[in-house]
Amino acid sequence: MARWQPGAAERMRGAALDLFVERGYDATTAADIAAAAGLTERTFYRHFADKREVLFWGSEEFEASFTDPIDALSPDVGAMGAVVAAVVGGAGRFTPERREFASLRAGVVDATPPLRERERDKMARLATVIADRLVARGVPATDAQLAAHSGVTVFTTAFARWVAGDARSPEALCADLFDDLARLTDQLKSSTETV
Repeated sequence: MARWQPGAAERMRGAALDLFVERGYDATTAADIAAAAGLTERTFYRHFADKREVLFWGSEEFEASFTDPIDALSPDVGAMGAVVAAVVGGAGRFTPERREFASLRAGVVDATPPLRERERDKMARLATVIADRLVARGVPATDAQLAAHSGVTVFTTAFARWVAGDARSPEALCADLFDDLARLTDQLKSSTETV
């Protein structure tokens, strides 16, 4: 087996997902993944700390796809406008070519409690990162938290629909869900006025 083949990380990610789907996450080892990719276990550990990281690789790029759109906005855009830009921008990374991988990955994560917890942590971190960017733009901390967590909820709901087969793009799903959120917010305003 060659030690330094190009694309080793991507090959191991594909092999890992295939094995997780076929055998289950718990029944698959790092050595299994490396062998299926035609690599050594040592090569696996050069790229990933453990087999979980195969599914959570690229967190920095994932977060940047949400924060870069905020950084590109003019200073007068408010908290929710910035969150909409962040979420629609982040959703844009999920192209039709990524749907199969994303759908299989979601199935593995949903079937494995420790991975579900890790996914929740990933999304909570994303909300914190977005909120921090909003605060840096001068948004009060409470407003930043509410806006960021609302945006991440919109994204996770849209993403779940997309991997389940909804024909709309992730960006379109997010836009529709933000409309739903605005409608619900109007209902909330009406409810609090009557209390």
